[in-house]
Amino acid sequence: MSETEQATPLEQPSAPEATEATEATAATAIPAPEPAPAPAPAPEATAVPDAPAPAKVRKPRKPRPVLAAVARWTAAVVVCGGLATGTAAAITSADRGDVPGLETEDDGRWAYPKLSLPQLPQGSPRPFTPGNEGEVHHADLRRLVLPAPAGARVDPKRNGAWASIDDYLALYKKGERDDLGQAIDDSALRHVAARSWTMPDGTKSAVYLLRFKSVGFSEAFKDEALDAGSEETVPLEGVGLIDRESIAAHVKVPGTAVYALAEEKPYGPEQTRWAYIQAGDTLALVVQSRKGGVETVPFRQTVILQTQLLG
Repeated sequence: MSETEQATPLEQPSAPEATEATEATAATAIPAPEPAPAPAPAPEATAVPDAPAPAKVRKPRKPRPVLAAVARWTAAVVVCGGLATGTAAAITSADRGDVPGLETEDDGRWAYPKLSLPQLPQGSPRPFTPGNEGEVHHADLRRLVLPAPAGARVDPKRNGAWASIDDYLALYKKGERDDLGQAIDDSALRHVAARSWTMPDGTKSAVYLLRFKSVGFSEAFKDEALDAGSEETVPLEGVGLIDRESIAAHVKVPGTAVYALAEEKPYGPEQTRWAYIQAGDTLALVVQSRKGGVETVPFRQTVILQTQLLG
């Protein structure tokens, strides 16, 4: 119930009740005596002194125009106030990006499309559910590759399609490729899918997903061949000194692990940052490079979104 409905209206006297009271009082009046016969006109009847006088009828007072207007405006203000409160609650509870015309200050994030998990084959479990001991991703691996954000120029050769092992190995320094290739041959690698793009600010991104036969093979390749969680990890092409980054606190996807690294100063014209995402039977590699340095916000955003797709 609104405040307007709870408010008590001004009490006004009831006209029918006043009329009944008047008629009852008038019925108890004593009639005047008959005048004596005389040639002169009869005098007016005089009421007996002890008889009560008829009660005056008090007509209901009409509401004053000013008070009526004030009451109407008060009700309108209360109603409008309630509507405004509801609208404000709806806006503040929604994401700011979902409200048309409501802009937020640019914090450096890229405008990725709305993400959704691909449909699984009938009867296939998700990777981190009971009964899936190998933590296998049964969805199409190409559907798990992060899409490019708005404004990106996508590489047509790597646009979420299958990629070759040589394409993946080309990311690493030449002296490391043979050993990594042999490790891949020994690790029961099943598929490689990739997507790469370039943003208007010059940031180049690449995402590679490697699916192995099971989580055991995936983790062995990550730990033994890549040494992903150490500064001694296999370096990427063109990268000098390497330092680990603390990004795990920003990625909270059960069943996954993230290992982020960055090229330390002094680096050349470009800086490179990359991260390995361990998610069951799949190992993801996210790489970004940019002249002058890779921005932290889009790098973490890209890693987090790719992790969510694999989680």
